[in-house]
Amino acid sequence: MRILQEWESLPEAMRLPEVRPYYDALKKKRGALWCKRIGDIVLSLLLLAVLSPLFLVLAVLIRLDSKGPVFYRQVRITRYGKPFRIHKFRSMIDGADRLGTQVTADHDRRVTRVGRFIRKYRLDEIGQLLDVLAGTMTFVGTRPEVPKYVAHYTPEMMATLLLPAGVTSVASIRYKDEAELFAGEKNTDEVYIERILPAKMAYNLAELRDFSCGADLAVMCKTVWVMLGLGHREGP
Repeated sequence: MRILQEWESLPEAMRLPEVRPYYDALKKKRGALWCKRIGDIVLSLLLLAVLSPLFLVLAVLIRLDSKGPVFYRQVRITRYGKPFRIHKFRSMIDGADRLGTQVTADHDRRVTRVGRFIRKYRLDEIGQLLDVLAGTMTFVGTRPEVPKYVAHYTPEMMATLLLPAGVTSVASIRYKDEAELFAGEKNTDEVYIERILPAKMAYNLAELRDFSCGADLAVMCKTVWVMLGLGHREGP
């Protein structure tokens, strides 16, 4: 298995002048990329074993609270522009995608009672440990977007697809209260595409440019710190 495809093997939509500098920088860090993948496998296996009782509790609570599957399997885009179905514990009513936008505003009526609790503590995200183990995601990297929003990527933004989609990132930490930014907005899709996505991508591209295992570890530690409510609230 290649840890990084050859430039000529990348999808045509990614073989762009704006992407090349990021690709060349990553190519020089193949050792770090291998360490990143090995770390993903080892840590995801460990966490899946430790958190298996929590998985069971969440599954029971979700099924008791509302009709529908335990996991929300929305199509997202990961490395090299490939689609995959993400594992997230369902926090909204079944079929919520058909009832509104694909971004969630604060006080969204589609969110269930149990869903509000698990979203508050980011427990809906732990299902992605299955995706990390499978290799469709990594612990630290650009959050996976739906195809609808990837279609609005600029040529430079396509560079974020050189690595697997991430569970957390600097942008995720800074925009952890993203739903509040949609308060009072009628067209949340427009706000996300024109204002929020470019701002988040600026962080993602900087993180990609400065990639290292040490930087990944720092983001993971800061994520845990913020989730526990021990850090100062950061905004965009």
